[in-house]
Amino acid sequence: MAGLGERASYQQRAMVTLLVATLILGVLGLPVAVWLDLQILSERVLRMQASEASRIIDDMRSFYGSDVVGRVLEASEPVMVTHNYRDISGAIPIPATLSIELGKRISAQDGSVKYRFVSDMPFKGREPHPLDDFEKDALSRLRANPEQPVVEVSGSLFAKNVRTAAPIVMGPVCVSCHNAHPDSPKTDWKVGDVRGIQEISVRQPIFANIFSFKYSLIYLAAASLAGLACIFLQRRQERLIRGMNQELTEANDFLAGISTKLAKYLSPQIYRSIFSGQKDVAIATERKKLTIFFSDIKDFTTIAERLQPEDLTQLLNEYFTEMSSIALRHGATIDKFVGDAILIFFGDPETKGVKEDARACLRMAVDMQQYMEQLNARWRKQGIDLPMRVRMGINTGFCNVGNFGSEDRMAYTIIGAEANIAARLQTVAEPGGICLSYETYALVRDLVRARPLESIAMKGIKREVVPYAVEGFLGELAQRPQVIVEHVTGLDLFLDLDALKHGEIDQARKRLSEALAALEMSRPAAKAS
Repeated sequence: MAGLGERASYQQRAMVTLLVATLILGVLGLPVAVWLDLQILSERVLRMQASEASRIIDDMRSFYGSDVVGRVLEASEPVMVTHNYRDISGAIPIPATLSIELGKRISAQDGSVKYRFVSDMPFKGREPHPLDDFEKDALSRLRANPEQPVVEVSGSLFAKNVRTAAPIVMGPVCVSCHNAHPDSPKTDWKVGDVRGIQEISVRQPIFANIFSFKYSLIYLAAASLAGLACIFLQRRQERLIRGMNQELTEANDFLAGISTKLAKYLSPQIYRSIFSGQKDVAIATERKKLTIFFSDIKDFTTIAERLQPEDLTQLLNEYFTEMSSIALRHGATIDKFVGDAILIFFGDPETKGVKEDARACLRMAVDMQQYMEQLNARWRKQGIDLPMRVRMGINTGFCNVGNFGSEDRMAYTIIGAEANIAARLQTVAEPGGICLSYETYALVRDLVRARPLESIAMKGIKREVVPYAVEGFLGELAQRPQVIVEHVTGLDLFLDLDALKHGEIDQARKRLSEALAALEMSRPAAKAS
């Protein structure tokens, strides 16, 4: 578990470092990479433009040198300007022919810029040029509105092609030449008419500029690696945390099982206070005023001699289970079981006040005595004919309560003469009865009717202790349903008024009436005999 925790902590530190680095990379790296790439792209575009411009100028200079200057120098006659200048010695091309020839020469090169001078009405004898859809559409649109250039963008994901078309507008010289020339297909040109178009096509493969973004690519690669590293570390950390959670679940289940088992050895109040952290597991005591209960089974030794050990164990465990359940229901702290005796106290670790603690203890004792009748009836059906009679003593006074023992082993219990008084009071109680000290009787006198017994002296107790034997109950205790039990030869009676359902009361009354009638009928026979 500790190894997993250390690994998880290391992974967490690595994750934090990586996230910080990724954040810095994201905040600072992207702008820097874009700025550097823009510089490279700008420089690359400028170089390409300069290269293309240089090539076009070279083509123009070469054409001018060979087809204009060269022909003028070779001419033996006066120089003339004509469209079929190649057929006449010393002739030079007219502007339209010049544009057409330059377009052929510029477009012949494998460059990104191409130039064409086209018309749908070429001179006779000139090589016709088939117009494509763009060129036809451009001529139509430019003749309708010469001020609006025509642009078309096409291509694929990897290359883009931009074509622009500008109008060739007829000027005065052009109009006079074309209208008078015998090879012109049209002789009614006007100034401002659109003769044709000059088309410039620029093709730019996208992949050619990909490496202009090398810094952005480096940034994206680094960011991707950082993201993958985060995902990898996150998944590793998730596996580690899942393993830790599994181990924690197993440890919690183990501790829950252990705590459940330990709870069997502790009073629930002590168990809860220890596991909630309210009470420390250390040798420490405090002095408190408690109400102490002590009970003992009369003639238990005789009962034990008549039972097999297995039956005795079952009987005693059942007795302790039922008495403990009643005690816990009233909020008692069960101290210990000593043989067949039970030591219980009220007032620690939870208390409702000295008076309420004493009254709760009395109610508990009354419920225990009443339930003993049910237990005796149950055991009688199991073949145990000798009933158990429990004697109970209750005392209220100051005791030392807390953890007693050694550093290695301790017990939560009470120590003091007041606990001994409770034990002595149960010895003078009648079987099935409850005996109170005066200190307790003074706190519960509105609940019981009790008579004082002869005072008793105890070793270590300077005062005489006056026991009060409980004879009856007042108030709320007197209103509690009673259990009537009688077992003699020929009579086996068990009547629990609280257990009877409403529909069974009439039936019980009927059977008891029949029993009384039978007893009355048997009385004369008994007198005659």
